[in-house]
Amino acid sequence: MTVAPRGPVFSLAEIPFSYSGSWFNFSPVIAERTRADDVHLVSHQTGLHPILRLVPVATAGDRQRLHTTVQATPALLTWQHPSGVVSLAYENHDTVRITGTGTDLLVTAANVSLTPFSGPYFLRDPVDGAHLFTVYESGRRYRVSVIAGRLAEVTGGQALGVTDRGVVCTGDGGPWEIAIEEYGTARGPYRAGASFDEVHRGAEAAFGAFVDDVAPWRDESTPAAELAAYVLWSATVRPGGFLARPGVLMSKHWMNKIWSWDHCFNALALAAGRPELAWDQFQIPFDHQDPSGALPDSVAHSEILYNFVKPPIHGWALRLLRGQLVIDPSELRATYRRLADSTRFWLAHRRAPGSPLAHYQHGNDSGWDNATTFDPERVIESADLAAFLVLQQRELADVATQLGQHEDAAAWRRGAERMYAGLIEQLWNGQRFHARGVLSGDTWTSSSLLDLMPIVLGAELDPAVGDTLARHIAAHLTPYGLATELPTSPHYGADGYWRGPVWAPATVLIEDGLRRAGHGDLADDISARFRALCEKSGFAENFDVLTGAGLRDRAYTWTASAYLILAAAHRERERQR
Repeated sequence: MTVAPRGPVFSLAEIPFSYSGSWFNFSPVIAERTRADDVHLVSHQTGLHPILRLVPVATAGDRQRLHTTVQATPALLTWQHPSGVVSLAYENHDTVRITGTGTDLLVTAANVSLTPFSGPYFLRDPVDGAHLFTVYESGRRYRVSVIAGRLAEVTGGQALGVTDRGVVCTGDGGPWEIAIEEYGTARGPYRAGASFDEVHRGAEAAFGAFVDDVAPWRDESTPAAELAAYVLWSATVRPGGFLARPGVLMSKHWMNKIWSWDHCFNALALAAGRPELAWDQFQIPFDHQDPSGALPDSVAHSEILYNFVKPPIHGWALRLLRGQLVIDPSELRATYRRLADSTRFWLAHRRAPGSPLAHYQHGNDSGWDNATTFDPERVIESADLAAFLVLQQRELADVATQLGQHEDAAAWRRGAERMYAGLIEQLWNGQRFHARGVLSGDTWTSSSLLDLMPIVLGAELDPAVGDTLARHIAAHLTPYGLATELPTSPHYGADGYWRGPVWAPATVLIEDGLRRAGHGDLADDISARFRALCEKSGFAENFDVLTGAGLRDRAYTWTASAYLILAAAHRERERQR
């Protein structure tokens, strides 16, 4: 009935099935750490909402739920049973086609309760005969149109209160097919302009073009590249809500936002192959910059949070992006202003009077929410922040020079030099960097990898400092990568968030800094271990450092991007040898 699927096979328990531009996906994951028995259509408009439940059922009798094998490839989702198969493919970003033979399908509202302000309402549209779910939680409608076969059962039409609402699709022994669309208020009747096989091949071609663009270097030595590309492609949403540009969500599981440092890694992974999409990723938080120059903590479809911020790695990222992108001068000028305003936020609003160093108000501001660096106090001057601001001011100086703003360039260089001097004079104790409480003046060191982040300064570091940091970093290296907290620490936790697990952003930042500081062998080792980890355990939010098991959200785009960044660089080094 359908052509054989191509591409990597993956589990819906790990990675949602979706399509670039779509605000919904198919997955049994319906909330944070919550997995249902059945595959659901899950919307990410106004939050994370399970909308419809899809259940293969027997074709006769009381239509018992069938125990099927669910399999996904980038363009095709299937439920397989000895009696038949159900197949689903995206026609476009808001429409899927579903077909089956030998097996019927129950499509029912995930929530059985309708109140005046929540839940699904269900009806048969008298205009075109389609059946329509209109759902408070997402604020959207979901239309089921029959293409072949019929609806054997319709339950809950126009019903109020608590009841089942849905349809059973059947082919009466032959094939059946439906379309499900997500839209706003109204649209014309659905018309199938292509066969299911043509729809499947179209989705396959769309993803194939993407992976060829972002990972043209892939081969047998980079076996996770195609799946990493799929994680990025499928987590991309079209403009909607607060997003004025196409955006790559951190996940289409529960981490369905764009945080104001995560986006940098996605931009870097996309830069060589999809430059416009890469540039959009870099700019999204800047679209919501507040009057002080601060970037929001995160942006989602219907929410922008400003109560925390994220670390200023944007100068580091822009330097790398400028090496890969052709940026229009007017765009570069606007970006320079935005980045300058963001930097001034840190210099004007996050420096205590008389201090050359900026501070965080909480671990969340650093991105390392619960790192042990923040255990004694939360309002601290830390070495990572100073290092990022040195790099950011260096990048601003370089961009200002390119734009012919030489006085500004000189001022940014002086600022970088003062920040670097403050970092060394006030936070370096000869063996490692310590943190300082802004309110108490107390200083301390920790066994967090965060304390070693000034390696991002690369060759700008005094060689003796760089060598010392490299030795400490090597002590954090486990078979699966860099532990964010030393496993020997009493504060270490296997699933301790930033108190042990391997994280993608720390890996990329440190690998890059080590390489620029002349520690290429250690950088190679870190890159190889992280790539092997992803090839073993996928693209989780973070990983257990002692077992390599994926932790938390299992389809995290910055992890996929980190793999693509490191794998591409590895392949280029191999090519040049």
